[in-house]
Amino acid sequence: MHCMKSSFLALGAILLATAQAGEEPSNFEIATLSNRADLISGGDALVEVRVPKTVPLHQVRLLLNGRDVAAAFRTDAAARIMRGVLTGLVQGQNEFLADSNGRGEGRPRASLTITNHAIGGPVLLGSQTQPWVCATPTPAIDPATGALSNASGLTTVAIDAQCNIATEYKLFYRTKIAGCTTGLPDPVPVPPPPAPQPASNCFQPYTSNVSPDLVATTTTTAGLMVPYIVRVERGTINRGIYDIAVLFDPAQPWSALAPQPQWDGKVVYTFGASTGQPRLQFRSEQNWADDAALSRGFMVVDNSLTDSFFNSNRVLNAETLMMMKEHIVDAYGEIKYTLGNGCSGGSIQQNTAASIFPGLLDGIQPSCDYPDSITTGMEVGDCVLLVNFYAGPEWTSLMSGNTQTQIDAKKTAINGHLDHRGCQSWNNSFGFNNKPGNYVPTLVINPTTGAIAPVGAPRNNCRLPAARVYDPVGNPSGTRCGDPDLSAAVWGTTAGIAPGSTRALQTGDNVGIQYGLGALLAGAITSEEFVTLNERIGGVDADSNRTAAVVTTGAAPRSMADLPALDIAYRAGIVSSGANLGKLPIIDSRGWDEQGIHYIWRSFAERARIDAANGGNHGNQVMWRYGTGLLPATVAQVGAVTLKSLLTMDTWLSNLNVSAPKETLNSVRTQAQVILGKPARHDDLAFDLCYLTGDTTFSNPVTEMAACDADPRLPKHSSPRQVAGGPLAENILKCQLKPLNSVDYARLVFSSVQWARLQATFPDGVCDWSEKGVGQQSAASPLTFADGPGGERLPAPPVSHPRSGHGRDHDEDDHDNGRDHHDRDDD
Repeated sequence: MHCMKSSFLALGAILLATAQAGEEPSNFEIATLSNRADLISGGDALVEVRVPKTVPLHQVRLLLNGRDVAAAFRTDAAARIMRGVLTGLVQGQNEFLADSNGRGEGRPRASLTITNHAIGGPVLLGSQTQPWVCATPTPAIDPATGALSNASGLTTVAIDAQCNIATEYKLFYRTKIAGCTTGLPDPVPVPPPPAPQPASNCFQPYTSNVSPDLVATTTTTAGLMVPYIVRVERGTINRGIYDIAVLFDPAQPWSALAPQPQWDGKVVYTFGASTGQPRLQFRSEQNWADDAALSRGFMVVDNSLTDSFFNSNRVLNAETLMMMKEHIVDAYGEIKYTLGNGCSGGSIQQNTAASIFPGLLDGIQPSCDYPDSITTGMEVGDCVLLVNFYAGPEWTSLMSGNTQTQIDAKKTAINGHLDHRGCQSWNNSFGFNNKPGNYVPTLVINPTTGAIAPVGAPRNNCRLPAARVYDPVGNPSGTRCGDPDLSAAVWGTTAGIAPGSTRALQTGDNVGIQYGLGALLAGAITSEEFVTLNERIGGVDADSNRTAAVVTTGAAPRSMADLPALDIAYRAGIVSSGANLGKLPIIDSRGWDEQGIHYIWRSFAERARIDAANGGNHGNQVMWRYGTGLLPATVAQVGAVTLKSLLTMDTWLSNLNVSAPKETLNSVRTQAQVILGKPARHDDLAFDLCYLTGDTTFSNPVTEMAACDADPRLPKHSSPRQVAGGPLAENILKCQLKPLNSVDYARLVFSSVQWARLQATFPDGVCDWSEKGVGQQSAASPLTFADGPGGERLPAPPVSHPRSGHGRDHDEDDHDNGRDHHDRDDD
């Protein structure tokens, strides 16, 4: 196709089809290259116009809302392509017109409607969470909420309620000093010693006074040797604070139409870990100074709203990623590919972005992997209930006469983890994540006995003053701070427990789950322990309070999902879709944290979803396991895992740009295309492997999976729901029910009293795991929530349409043929 370095330079599906068919357009064809024309943000857009051969290039007229914008375009005369960055787009609809400047009914003439959204968002969402406390140069009390703001890393304050702050640019150079530190070069505020100080960092501020002898050099993937100088752009998009770091020549200009050559067109996007739902603007917790990527010519990008710690709204994460990519294309030039990385919550952000809006990411590198947060939350909730049950009087009484080792073995059999400490870790790390108001966390204070107690001062998940947040008695209309509440624009709302209150719909549910079923059938727990466990474990209400046993039945009510939320979770891809995860390369590097919260089985759960959606084929997912720790810790380990993953993925995606070029920036490949592009060289390691625990330098990759599984730190375990009979994919939010049937318990015999108690515990039946979950369906993503919660499938992207060539439009300036055309060639 005309003048294309690679697939991402295509006009779009209609233009590619025309070119592949060998047809010459009879009219102008217009496409936005930085995003779909209906999802543009920030007031600018990189646009491409294909000019029909019947129109002399010097007669082309380009108008935006009636204003001549030809000067912003450059022409490739041989390809008959004009490209330019449109600026000054008004919010809402804009008309971009390409005209042949002639007169007459049949002259070539076409227009494209470009819908522009505010740089502060939203685009896919219909509303934004309030309140929202803008970051400031130094922390200060926000007068509207009384909350303490965060340091922004910028020198000016927000100019509006969307927390838009003026963009700033800084230059840094890589020193030649051996032993320099690799932390964030520009922290604000600077942490006190013994934390590494900026003065010892490998990246130092660059000015024209810095001697070239102090500046290191680097060679890009394209073989270009340049001074190792990096420009960092920091600004705000979608109410988040972002960094864009890239090799930069201070003596040369840079534009989307003429990028500096040391950028290889590749973007490494770093997603942050953990999870949270604060109502404050943060600077990203990521470190833009990624030497492995920057030194090779990659652009390194982050945004605080793609850090899971600061944003657990997965649609907002995808929306922010989309807006970031558009800004990069408009300001820096076209992207060859966008590659994600990140651990834990950072893996969630990658997986859910790939599921919620396929095509935004071209490849992902999840480490400490979870397929998504909404099904991870099931295990968190189960563990909170189990930890509290184990600390209660019923279990304590049942355990009388057992040794601690025997008690721990029973807990382990019920929980499914390596040992009993896994659920304790979930409880202590995130067991309070859905609390809507102020709370004191109840933590396990004795890992041996499992004793629990409230620990610490009152707090809330919004990080707002206590008086601002929900209280069922004192402030029922206060801001709710649970995880679903941050995403009310996705889920919608319903009446809360407190009179006059509202809450977001939620998906948490454990109705019908037989905790410990596998342990019972295996003989690890007794019938009485099984009955009591399920009778008393209960659930939580809509305010995340544990339910108490009902006097008449002795059973504690279970958690119940809002049924409409289940439909949304699946349709939107918030439950990560195996079909969508099959459409891009995945390198999953899985370390060891089986006594914490990052379990090996999670990587296999993601694989099970991909298999189920693709006829048992998971060839697009590569898994690397190692047992030395959660993440690589030494130079050798980092080189064998982190760097090797980057280089392997670079080869994989570069192959795909040749074998399966994308029609547009955010279009989607098939799994077959992805697998076909997988690197074939053995040195690229694009296959499953492990490093055995004794191989601390990661020198000998092992590809025999039986050997990997035999290593004591490498096999997968399971979860409480899998022990209860649920699937490895762990993607059933609410199970279908079947009647209690004694046949299902094999040779076990319950007493008549025990059976009656089970019937009281499960009055509507128990989980039928052979059926799909309630509301479970294929993802229809990407959805737009612009018209409200629930979402609708995005329509086909807008395309340009012929316009009548009769006379002049009333909104066009009447330019004559002698006007100046900057940067354009005649035919």
